Amino acid sequence: MTTFVLIPGAACDAWHWHLLETELRARGRDVVSVDLPCGDDAAGLDEYADTVAAAVAGRGRLVLVAHSFAGFTAPLVCERVPVDLLVLVAAMVPLPGEEPREWWRATGHPDSLVRRAARDAQRAGADPAAEDVPESAVPGSAADPFFQDLPPELAAEAAGRWRRQSGTPAARPWPMAAWPEVPTRFLLCRQDRLFPAPFLRAVVAERLGMAPDEMPGGHFPMLSRPAELADRLEGYSRSAAT
Repeated sequence: MTTFVLIPGAACDAWHWHLLETELRARGRDVVSVDLPCGDDAAGLDEYADTVAAAVAGRGRLVLVAHSFAGFTAPLVCERVPVDLLVLVAAMVPLPGEEPREWWRATGHPDSLVRRAARDAQRAGADPAAEDVPESAVPGSAADPFFQDLPPELAAEAAGRWRRQSGTPAARPWPMAAWPEVPTRFLLCRQDRLFPAPFLRAVVAERLGMAPDEMPGGHFPMLSRPAELADRLEGYSRSAAT
């Protein structure tokens, strides 16, 4: 049986996948949703990849689903365990030797204000006592770069689930010499405020030499459109098996 391995982005955990995981399990699919040691200052990308590899030990036919910052982690997992398919969802695409903190400049990310809003929102969510919370940290607000398309209660819960994200993995060069020789698909979200669609189309074309697939929604389609995302993943898995 195919196992869908759900790898979270920065400051996230398995909860951020829970609606998609429920959808896939209801369809009879095997799912592993991974918690990474994101608050551990001793853990870098290699430790993140080791965590994923340990979580899927002994399982066959793996489909890795990597969200956002997990674009730096998932390819490393492909060096550790056999992987049948790698699916990047609204994800960062690294180059050899690139530090994640330099990715924004290197790719020409178009909006420093959005980047600052994202950092502020994650900080406020991980620290409920944070003062001077900006509008971007108000879940579902017009300035929210993450959850603008979620129902208010779900947006509030998602924002309250942010974890402290160590800066360690962002400060170390991506250690791979090249992209892994694993079939790869990229799915972007047309209303993504953090990674706007025109920006990601260019990044994916330049760094992966392919055109991304597209779906509606913001940066967290696993929360806003879990059934549609499950359809996409099942379709990718079937195509990879033929």
